[in-house]
Amino acid sequence: MEHANNVTVNRRKRSWARLIVHTFPIPAVAIYTLFFVYPIFAAFAYSLFDWKGMTMGKFNYFQNFVKLFTQEPFNNMFWNALKHNVYYFIIEMVVQNGIAFILAYVIFKKVKGAQLFKVAYFLPRLLSIIVVGFMWKLILNPNTGIVNVVLKKLGLDSWTHAWLGDPDTALTAVVLVNCWFAIGFFMLIFLAGLQSVSTEVLEAAKLDGAIGFRLIRSVVLPMMFQPVVIVIVMTFIQAFEAFELVFAMQGSMGEPYYSTDLMAVFFYRTAFGSGSGESGELGVGSALAVVMFAIIATISAIFMSYVNKRNAD
Repeated sequence: MEHANNVTVNRRKRSWARLIVHTFPIPAVAIYTLFFVYPIFAAFAYSLFDWKGMTMGKFNYFQNFVKLFTQEPFNNMFWNALKHNVYYFIIEMVVQNGIAFILAYVIFKKVKGAQLFKVAYFLPRLLSIIVVGFMWKLILNPNTGIVNVVLKKLGLDSWTHAWLGDPDTALTAVVLVNCWFAIGFFMLIFLAGLQSVSTEVLEAAKLDGAIGFRLIRSVVLPMMFQPVVIVIVMTFIQAFEAFELVFAMQGSMGEPYYSTDLMAVFFYRTAFGSGSGESGELGVGSALAVVMFAIIATISAIFMSYVNKRNAD
């Protein structure tokens, strides 16, 4: 009798355990569906209708996509913004990830003061990107900003510049601010990849004469292939989703003269209107959102497919 009771209790415990295991993911799945899956399908659905302000009109098939790619000013603004996003990605890859890898390698080699680097370069990541944008807008102010003030104090008046007011330098300045903000995060990813490299392999490579840059190029980077690809994918997504920093520093018009306009900023202005009184085109904005999602998803999938294929090989 006692054995039967124990069996019943154990069965009940297993039933409760199975119930918990099966129901535990439900809140996470619900949140993911509500905030990620639903907006994607909603954006595609909205892109197929005509809109009068925030009121849905008649079904117009793919006319919003046609309007986006063929009708001025949408088509010119789209290609202008896409070009800026590509430039954003290239600068981030070279400057942000280059410095992040150097810092990670310095910490990995346990150079004196390396832990201070680790903390100092990650601190900006703890700030709000909006706060960072407004802070650097003050720093780069042509009259009172610390950059121009220091240059004047050093007698380099000819180097002073309206960094955010010149179309030739505004986008570069914004991207470099973003690099300053994100270096610490990517440094930690590179550091994790470096720490996964076998010390035995490194010692063997050094005995074979691989030192310095040759060691990094021939041994270290190939052995941390996955972290490198993850960094590339995350940088690409970050560059093509960039919005808050440009909005905080240059506004919804991508000033000056759309020289800092990105696809996310263009989407915001198109869907909800600008501060200059222009009304929004929610249908065209939704079409742009779908195009942005398609670009990001396609490129990311290609990268990850290449990683999986290489791992399988």
